[in-house]
This record gives sequence, C-alpha cells and structure tokens, in this order.
Amino acid sequence: MLPILNSAYIQRSTDSNVNKDVFSYPETILQFGTGVLLRGLVDYLVDKGNRNGSYKGRIVVIKSTDGSTSEFSEQDNLFTTHIKGVAQGELVDNVLINSSISRVLQSNAEWEKILEAVHQPALQTIISNTTEVGIQYVPERIKEGVPASFPGKLLALLWERYHYFKGSSNTGFVIVPTELVVDNGRLLKEIVLQLAAYNELPQGFTDWIHKENRFCNSLVDRIVPGKPRNLAEMEEKAGYRDQLWIEVEPFLLWAIEGDEQVKSVLSFHQADERMLIAESITPYREQKLRILNGSHTVSVPLAFLSGLNTVYESMKDPFMNRFFKKVILEEILPTIENECPTAPAFAQDVLDRFANPFIEHKLISITFQESSKMNARNVKTFQRYHEKFNKVPPYMSLGFAAMILFLRPAGRKEDEKYYGNREAGEYVITDDNAAIFAEYWQNATDIHTLVSKIAADKRLWETDLTAIPGFVAEVTSCLSELKEKGVATFIQLQLELK
Repeated sequence: MLPILNSAYIQRSTDSNVNKDVFSYPETILQFGTGVLLRGLVDYLVDKGNRNGSYKGRIVVIKSTDGSTSEFSEQDNLFTTHIKGVAQGELVDNVLINSSISRVLQSNAEWEKILEAVHQPALQTIISNTTEVGIQYVPERIKEGVPASFPGKLLALLWERYHYFKGSSNTGFVIVPTELVVDNGRLLKEIVLQLAAYNELPQGFTDWIHKENRFCNSLVDRIVPGKPRNLAEMEEKAGYRDQLWIEVEPFLLWAIEGDEQVKSVLSFHQADERMLIAESITPYREQKLRILNGSHTVSVPLAFLSGLNTVYESMKDPFMNRFFKKVILEEILPTIENECPTAPAFAQDVLDRFANPFIEHKLISITFQESSKMNARNVKTFQRYHEKFNKVPPYMSLGFAAMILFLRPAGRKEDEKYYGNREAGEYVITDDNAAIFAEYWQNATDIHTLVSKIAADKRLWETDLTAIPGFVAEVTSCLSELKEKGVATFIQLQLELK
C-alpha cells in the first residue's frame, strides 16, 4: 500500500519539493474556509512565498461547517496541488506539495483554541471565503457561545484580540475577504461595525477597528475543479496517498485594494506577479466582467444550440473558436483597454483558459440566468462599441440573437419550468425572465417586431437597446437566419463563406 502524504513522508522523501524549514514558521494567517478555491489560490500563493523566501508564515484554517477535520490532521495538513491546463498556448502539467497550512480547527468544537490563536503577535492577516451568503448581517450576541455567522465570528475574534492586547497599537489585522461580492471588504467592515453596535461594545474598541485594522476589497479568479476523477492513478504516479489532492488551472488572479502597509503584511505577493495589490481593483473587476464573463454569456447560447456541450468543445470547433476570438479581441477588448491596462494580456489568458482540455465546463450550466447576465455583462459593451466605432458589434449581435432563440420555449412547461429545444433534444431554461421571453415569442407576428419589443424592454436591460442605431436591424437579421436555416446549418454556411 502506498504511504500517506504527511510530514514523516516529507522527511523521508528526497524529491518532495517541500522546504522542511517551513514546519517551524510561525502562524501568520487566520483563514475562514477549507474550500478548494482558498487552497488552490490563497494557500498556493502563501506556499509560493514561503518557497522563494518573500514570506515566512503558515495558516490556521477555521472550518465553520460541522464535521471532522481528520482528513487534514492525518496528512499533517499537507496536500497536493496539480496545475493542469494551457498557458501561452502550451500545455502545463505540474505537481507540487503545499505545506502552507499549520492546522485546521473546527469552529464549534474548538472555539477556545481559535480565540487563543489570535493571541499570537505574529498573526497579522485574516482571509475568508464563506460564499456570498456569508457576508450578511445577523444580529447575535457574540459573547454567548460560538457566533453563527461569519461576521459574528470575526467580530468575536477582533474583540478577543483587542481585549488581550489591551487595544495596543499595531495589533490589528489586514482582513481580506475573497467572497464574490463587489466591495466585499467595505461591506464586511460595515457589518462588523453594525454588529459591534448591536453588542454594545465600547467606543474604544470601535476606534481600534477603524485605526488598527484594514478591510481590503479583493477579487479572486482561478478555476479549481478540486479532486481529480483519476485520483488512484495520480497517487500511484506520485507514490503516495492524498485525499486532499486538488487540480487547478494555470491562470490565477488575486487583486487586492491596499497600500504599502498591506503589501508589507502580505509580502508573499512578491512571489507571483498575478497577485496584485493596488489603490483600486476596479480595472481588474471590469476586465473580468466584460472579457471573461461577457464572452461566456454572449457565446454560449450559439455554441449550445449548434450541438456543442462544453467550452473546450467550443474552442475545438472551427466556427466557435473564431467566434470567441472575434468577440474577445475585436469587440470587447477595444471598449475597455484604455481603462484596463492589463486587458490585452488578460484577453489572451482567457482564450487559453477556454482551451483547457482538463476542465469540463458545461455550456448549459453557463446559461443559468442568461438574460440577466447579458444585461450585467454585455449591454454596456454594446453601447461602448457603438460610441467608439459608430456601428454595432456583428459577432456579439449574433450572440444576442442566439440568446433570444435559446430562450424560446418549445411549447412544454412543467412544474413552472420552461423547456427549450435543440436538435440534440430538450433542455431546461433556467432564467427568471423566461416567462417574459415566452410571452414575446407567443405573441410574435414577425422577427423584427419580436426583436424590437425585447430590445426596448427596460425590465430586461435597464435601458432601451433600440436607442443603439442599427442594433435591432442587425439582431433581426441574425435571428431570422438562425431560425430559418437552423443554427448548425447557419454555422456551416459561415465556414463555407470564409
């Protein structure tokens, strides 16, 4: 039987790529969450900083959900990170052992140990990923047992820290939430202060929160599929067993709003240029929203209706490959590159990510709330493109037309769910606006009127898209051809015309 990955295995191994000095490093980070995103991004960067000498610290992880932490303790908190994918057009397949975590504590069973952890002067950073729902105000008394909410737990730890060090200077934390919420740091601070008022904590403590603690907005981006399907095969190749093994894509981004002090505390940022600490992260959020998310949303209905099922399949398809590149490089990128200096490089990274053969990203999953995503991610791009070029983007207009066709009900409605139809069969339309589109399709007298009414509906777009000259005409032309010829035939004709 293969040996289990743990510190004893590391001590015996001659090629484990782990610096054995790391086991003596102090605990410097408190991390809320054991999930694969934190392990594949944040913990990866901390480990990388430990490896190159820009950082010397380890992570205490808080597991907020019930259940054992034995899978971590049995491996002395070591785990394998397998980087698989495409970077700069080349396949990447690297394996390393992460040694950044010192221990994992279960919040309900080991709350006293968690409180004691913040007594350590070296502990300077708190990081979280508790899902978007985690950053919510819950009125609760933090001194009456273990708080239920993440902000409640955080406030309790801040109060413990303040009380233990008697409110001294330089005893606060750099606090970086990574939940996918805009202005997550600002929002978390507001909730913590609101909860402090609810608990009637003294003004001196509130002042200490303002003065000594930094709540930083942040943006994270890395696909972490998690445990590989062929784990047994990978373990055999590695020579050890690892129940915490995770796969990650090569790309990563962690943008944090902060200054020189934040850079000093998070010095492991020096280990990877893709960890960015800047005065504002708005450009990075904008480029992700428009290029990555926007291209997904505008491209997926067309790919799915043509018979494709994953993003990777789409990148292997000659027409959809060209479609993605045209949308990203010629239609979205020109509208934001002045405001987002790193957008050209990010655009190329996105195309590499879409071409990753190791990630099965299902198109039907991406169509969840398709119309709302189209509004949030692409309406502004349609407007900006016309302002810059005095015409509508042709490929994105085709994508918008495909969205309307994708949201066309096939005549069957069951359990309040609408169903669409493509040549490969039925699919569920998971869109809160499905009834609106169903009504438009049901009452449509012709395609031009249908497109005009949908484009003018401010319930959908928060603006009147018919105000963009040429938009309705272009979308109408595209939708007419898709509907009359069929998506697969339309695409084949486009390939023949090239």
